[in-house]
Amino acid sequence: MTRLDLGPTGIAVNITADGRHLEDARVLEQLGYRTLWLPGGQLDRLGHVADLLGVTTAARVATGIVSPDVYGPDEVARQYADLESAAPGRFVVGLGGSQRRPLLRDLHAYLDGLDRASVPVPAERRILAALGPRKLEIARDRCAGAITLLVTPDHTSVARSILGADATLVVDEFVVVDTNAARARRLARGPLGFLATIAGYRSNFARMGFTDDDIGGLSDWLVDELVAWGDVDAIVERLDAHRAAGADHIVLSVLNDDDQSSRLEVTRRLAYRLNAAIDGATQ
Repeated sequence: MTRLDLGPTGIAVNITADGRHLEDARVLEQLGYRTLWLPGGQLDRLGHVADLLGVTTAARVATGIVSPDVYGPDEVARQYADLESAAPGRFVVGLGGSQRRPLLRDLHAYLDGLDRASVPVPAERRILAALGPRKLEIARDRCAGAITLLVTPDHTSVARSILGADATLVVDEFVVVDTNAARARRLARGPLGFLATIAGYRSNFARMGFTDDDIGGLSDWLVDELVAWGDVDAIVERLDAHRAAGADHIVLSVLNDDDQSSRLEVTRRLAYRLNAAIDGATQ
């Protein structure tokens, strides 16, 4: 299967109640981010995808991720059909597995529903959140590839070996642009504290070599291995390590103290530093 053309670096767009994220999306596209990602926890309606497509001109918009516990395959397929008509080729369906019924047969049934829809969501336009070997195999065989989150470059190398050469590998990287270790780790532990309670992430942390104490206490080692923090050069070094290990596309999920203008400024600084890679990919 041909790899998805997402560009080298994408960015997570945090939805705001006042709609400021729509103007941010315009700016992010102008800065060179070729794929804008909507975090799954903020997808209270699938219409957010159409909103972002409406205010941008060429960037792809991807869900990261749609939960099958919230949206059924028929609803996702209808949204795909509508957006494919309005903005052909720009919507990428990022899918996750169920947290309530984490059974592989249920995931296969969900993908079957997307295949059987009146306007099917083709495998080459969907990508699956996958961490363990079995889900990575499903991502390889039934989707365009996989999205990983909270992984080390070593995990990225393993994921690439399972996916093979043709599937797309997306790494979602939490980023804190701050050289103060205590402050950066505090910000990182916010989302990590929640995600470490989810069985799939805990299992993958253990698979990557972290102990129960590391996971339960969110040790400095765990934080430093899973979250890119420091100055812009340190962030880019981590991204480069994932690329060298086999990542095709990296999503920047910028963490800060919830100030939207501050988050946008950080993404500007990162974009300027990453421009050479972005420009090279578009020529």
